[in-house]
Amino acid sequence: MAPKILAVFNGKGGVGKTTTAVNLAAILAETHSVLLVDADSQGSASWWVGRGDRTKTRPPGFDVSQEADPTLLGKLKKVEGYELIVVDTPPALNSQSLAAVIPIADYLLLPTPPAPMDIAALVQTVKKAIVPSGVLHRVLLTKVDSRSLGEALEAQNMLMELDIPTCHAFVRTYKAHERAALEGVAITQWKGKNAAEARADYHRVANEIQRDWRS
Repeated sequence: MAPKILAVFNGKGGVGKTTTAVNLAAILAETHSVLLVDADSQGSASWWVGRGDRTKTRPPGFDVSQEADPTLLGKLKKVEGYELIVVDTPPALNSQSLAAVIPIADYLLLPTPPAPMDIAALVQTVKKAIVPSGVLHRVLLTKVDSRSLGEALEAQNMLMELDIPTCHAFVRTYKAHERAALEGVAITQWKGKNAAEARADYHRVANEIQRDWRS
């Protein structure tokens, strides 16, 4: 069977896109054979996992491939040996790599902070690039301040009022995410402060995505 393709996308950087791609790949790898494709020319996901290789930490449970060639990305459905492929896409709406991934994706996850400017930009992205594709998608609120959960709830309500599918789960801001990246491990492997809370956030996201697939 062809692998399912989960593409993590936002038209701008700094929204938690790579953090989401790496951590979801690790969590989904607990129950699936997973390939993480780093299609971002910045190579952040590859750098992250590569740091783990250099520090001799145990592997994250999934394979990683860095590939930005649109022709090859368009053939991901033909890749054998994996049940699921997670793609960390480039933060550019006009990217040829992104244009190759969207039509073959089974699910698009769009991480964004809940700040009004970020939400406004994402709404335009969804309307221009995502809705016309017809691909199943949800917005994921990231970098949520635990002290201001009301902002996240307001953003969720606003998106749903605009008929934009939105995850009920959201990802709170913890230093654990930065520390895990610096050590080259996924949040599932990190053992420091707030590790359990950070893991729980992404487990809830993974569960929600899989419920969508089954429905």
